[in-house]
Amino acid sequence: QVQLVESGGGLVQPGGSLRLSCAASGFDFSIYGMSWYRQAPGKERELVGLITGIGNITTYADSVKGRFTISRDNRKNTVYLQMNSLKPDDTAVYYCVGAKSISVYWGRGTQVTVSS
Repeated sequence: QVQLVESGGGLVQPGGSLRLSCAASGFDFSIYGMSWYRQAPGKERELVGLITGIGNITTYADSVKGRFTISRDNRKNTVYLQMNSLKPDDTAVYYCVGAKSISVYWGRGTQVTVSS
């Protein structure tokens, strides 16, 4: 059974940091590209960034470039999203996604709230 379980969300003050984790199981994690998406209330879901299977290439949305970093540990079947210099606009539910060809798997998401 395929599972993607996000963790690490929570409430943080503006300027703070959080590290999200996504533990994967049930599929060959190392050959899947992994992405983070987010959806804020009343807004469309947007791609935050992605990382290739072996982790050699990452791309980011302009809104998070220079503040967020995606990494992965294929030995632990886990992908991470390090978020620094958080802003209120980063408040959203963050989802982990695994994709290869037509196979796409979504996690249930973790809430991140940036507020003073």
